Amino acid sequence: MQDTTSTSSGGLARNPRLAEFALALGGFGIGTTEFVIMGLMNRVASDLSVSVPQVGYSISSYALGVVVGAPLISALAARAPRRALLIVLMLVFALGNIASAFAPGFWSFVGLRFLAGLPHGAYFGIAALVAAGAVPIDQRARAIARVMLGLTVAILIGAPLGTWAGNQLGWQVAFIGVGAIALLTALLIRLWVPVQPFDPLASPLRELSALLKQRVLVTIAIACIGCGGMFAIFSYVMPTLTRQAGMSEALGPLVLVVFGLGSIVGNMVGGRAADRNLMRAIPMILLWCVTIQGLFYFAANNVWTGLLFVGLVGTSMALAPSLQTRLMDVAEDAQTMAASLNHAAFNGANALGAWLAGIAIEMGFVWSSTGLVGAGLGLCGLAIFALGRWLERRT
Repeated sequence: MQDTTSTSSGGLARNPRLAEFALALGGFGIGTTEFVIMGLMNRVASDLSVSVPQVGYSISSYALGVVVGAPLISALAARAPRRALLIVLMLVFALGNIASAFAPGFWSFVGLRFLAGLPHGAYFGIAALVAAGAVPIDQRARAIARVMLGLTVAILIGAPLGTWAGNQLGWQVAFIGVGAIALLTALLIRLWVPVQPFDPLASPLRELSALLKQRVLVTIAIACIGCGGMFAIFSYVMPTLTRQAGMSEALGPLVLVVFGLGSIVGNMVGGRAADRNLMRAIPMILLWCVTIQGLFYFAANNVWTGLLFVGLVGTSMALAPSLQTRLMDVAEDAQTMAASLNHAAFNGANALGAWLAGIAIEMGFVWSSTGLVGAGLGLCGLAIFALGRWLERRT
């Protein structure tokens, strides 16, 4: 596994689509394990003799693993060959998930969810770098979007299928299945992803320098705050539609499907827009997010308009390839760290959006006020973008 030299084509894949499929499959496994637990909480609570709210600790533990693992792995593995590192990350991810299925007790389960979360951010960041390096430069954002397609398809197919299998056959089956996907991903990466040269001058200190770069920090702030609106709405979408719009709980799976379809469309359109004009795409997408999330406040009074806007809110995923590409452009010598931090920032957006939306609901506002929270976060993202551009022009 010594990826010390480049291929004759400078790292370009002989078949970029196969390489992207292998990388996207890993994203599918990661997305499935991240979302499937939400549909298995009752089964996990019953089998491990804890309350359903306590199972939420395992979700927080996984998210903490993502936030800790992204910068830690990026720094420590600064000189590691990227293809070999991706394989190792998938093996660790497989171990964490399969071991979770055989956890002897609740707290060991929580600890193993932390282990499973460690490779998450680093994998997506490095996969984005590898995908971008395997295609011509004017196709980078679209290549990144195709890799991240695995995550959005997981919302559409992986999590619902895993939830069904886990409830029918035992929640352990879902995590064993994710582990098997990770092992298959490791094999396909070895077969289809091209060798890319590593930088002999790379070091943990140089990767950590990303945290001192103004443009990197601005982009991460946009991801952490500007993207929070999508999570503010999605975190409470079921009670919003059932309690405010009067939707039957039987339509719950349809909500996930509609959101997943929207996220797929947004991801692909966002990648194409970023390849055309990255610095115009980011504010335009943020403005789109502000508009649709604000209108969700009104649309959620009716079941069918509410469902339509759930799909439109899903298109907010268009920000992901744009911000990932921007980080690659501004990271200079700290590429791995910056790319990995994007996904840690998205987990921060998840936490921030859900927390602020929860405060609004607890204060007595209607359920669809989550849309106003989302619009406010989108406006903050636009303000951060404008501030960043102003600072760039000054310096």
